[in-house]
Amino acid sequence: MSNWVDFRVLRERLNFAEVLQYYRVDFKRKGTQGLAFCPLPGHQDPKRSPSFSVSFEKRIFQCFGCGAKGNLLDFIAQMQGLDPRNAAQFRQAALFAQRTFAADAGSKPPQPRPPRPLINAPARNGVSPPAKPKSPLPVVINEPLDFTLKHLDPKPQYLLNRGFTENTIAHFGLGYCTKGIFAGRVVIPLHDMKGRLIGYAGRLIFDEAIDEENPKYLFPGKRERNGRSLEFAKSLFVYNGHHIQAPVHDLIIVEGFPSVWWLWQHGHRDVVAIMGSSCAVDQAKIIVDLVAKSGRVWFLTDGDKAGDRCAEGLFFDIGPHRFCRWARLPEGQPTDYGPEE
Repeated sequence: MSNWVDFRVLRERLNFAEVLQYYRVDFKRKGTQGLAFCPLPGHQDPKRSPSFSVSFEKRIFQCFGCGAKGNLLDFIAQMQGLDPRNAAQFRQAALFAQRTFAADAGSKPPQPRPPRPLINAPARNGVSPPAKPKSPLPVVINEPLDFTLKHLDPKPQYLLNRGFTENTIAHFGLGYCTKGIFAGRVVIPLHDMKGRLIGYAGRLIFDEAIDEENPKYLFPGKRERNGRSLEFAKSLFVYNGHHIQAPVHDLIIVEGFPSVWWLWQHGHRDVVAIMGSSCAVDQAKIIVDLVAKSGRVWFLTDGDKAGDRCAEGLFFDIGPHRFCRWARLPEGQPTDYGPEE
């Protein structure tokens, strides 16, 4: 057996379900996801509910109890009592995985690759043919949908493990998706101020998988339908605004979706999110219209530099029209604080 390990090839060859069975982990499978009680040796908290989640497709895991997360090789290293952050021990775990699960996968040093062919090479006369211009379509912003997503799990374990109740999950229509572009995400319905469904957002449950190609939050993209280009504009939308019986005396503004759910769950029902750390002019107009002229707007932004900049921007846009107060957090997000805090 060679001591050479190609970690990328090895990860692609490994089967997470087979590895779980090897370690005698009893798991329940839903599509490309798996759920189990955390089997990691470092999990010290009482195991009252399944908190260990696996993506079989991406070969990554995350425990929402002990906080451990990583890829399949990281999991094998921890199950072998090794530290995946230590290069020598990680390599030792990879060699064990190679011997036990994947034979000689990735055991040969990479060979030189042949030169890549030219893409979009010019025509024989040296001139590329001009691209055909696309005919412009009329653009429609935040058009109500004529469909709803089906077969969502109405009790996402990811949210239950974070402390959200089934009542809160049902109120906001949240669900876990296992198919399509939202696979591996908690789906969030988006309603305009008239209560019409205009799209869905999706929160990736595996933080380890977040990158440029897989953002934490996925918003509706452009699509063509019936000769029109349908687009979603976050700058023209305020999350949970349709639930506010305007005008209210006190309105709380937060940055993200979970903060809305958390505050609502703890009795603060008049709360909206701008879905980011900046407030667009049109969002500010919507917020002003939700609050009585004698009312107050409370900024509960995240306790970081981006949250500070967000609050400053909110003062600039909303301050001239309504009384504003910044409930500044020392750190973290609103979801990090209990009701007494």
